[in-house]
Amino acid sequence: MATSTPKVLAGEERPSPSPKPGGQGTGRSRRSALLHRLDVKGAPYTFVAPFFVIFAAFSFYPLVYTSWISLHRVELATLDSMTWLGLDNYIALWNDSRFWNALLNTITIGIISTVPQLLMALGLAHLLNYKMRNSLFFRVASLVPYATSVGAAALVFTMLFERDFGMINWGLGLVGLGPVDWEANKWPAQLAISTIVIWRWTGYNALLYLAGMQAIPAERYEAASIDGASRWKQFTHVTVPGIRSTIVFTIVLSTIGATQLFGEPLIFGQGPNGVTGGADNQYQTLGLLLYEEGWNNYQMGRAAAIAWAMFLLLVLVFVVQRLIARLRSRTS
Repeated sequence: MATSTPKVLAGEERPSPSPKPGGQGTGRSRRSALLHRLDVKGAPYTFVAPFFVIFAAFSFYPLVYTSWISLHRVELATLDSMTWLGLDNYIALWNDSRFWNALLNTITIGIISTVPQLLMALGLAHLLNYKMRNSLFFRVASLVPYATSVGAAALVFTMLFERDFGMINWGLGLVGLGPVDWEANKWPAQLAISTIVIWRWTGYNALLYLAGMQAIPAERYEAASIDGASRWKQFTHVTVPGIRSTIVFTIVLSTIGATQLFGEPLIFGQGPNGVTGGADNQYQTLGLLLYEEGWNNYQMGRAAAIAWAMFLLLVLVFVVQRLIARLRSRTS
């Protein structure tokens, strides 16, 4: 009995229950074993559960509070004074041409900035995946734009796209093209803003793709080369399917970022036009419209309704993405 005690404490041997009349000892040992198993398996949940409780509290409270505000007339100066409106803020938003203009601008800027960004990131990651000298330097350098603040990046690009003294118009003049008023026109303004977004996020997405590429087993590339597949076919048939989940993840992140686009167009406007998205609202996004309604017009109920419209837009995009993924899985 003395020799078995250390083994029991070390977990090498379970103590044999002493028989008692009526099988009470066996039942008690089973209960203790069950409690021990629950204690071991439930330990991670015990440590993780408080985090999720706090996360849920700080996540759901803004949603509930903004939804409640969106049903009232609330001014910024008197947040404690609310007048019940029901769905009037949403109806007014539906009939507001500025909302549809901001929604269209958000979609177009999102497409112009997201598609080239992810394609360039995929190509850059493919190049960084090769064994080359100073690869660590190039990987760190690709993160420099992401580490740069949005204010500094937008300010520098605003100077580059300046109409009279900007370097972009100077370069266009060298090839015989006239100067472009990048801020006053709709598509040049959206292209300039998209350039800022592309510059900031391409390197970050490239490193995400690179991490996914390095997780692909080398045997797949060896088998493809033995079958006579070229580098391009290896990229399209091995690399891209191998990082499909990473590509979906970056698309989700880019969609969220495009919907919440705010700093780049605000600084690009260089003053009051930044909030309105230009004199004709030619590059006003939903984020700028929300700021204009809440902090310029002091209508927090309208601003909350716009915030919920942005949230519902994201939900709609994710639902469509899931439906497309299911249709592809069924057809394949």
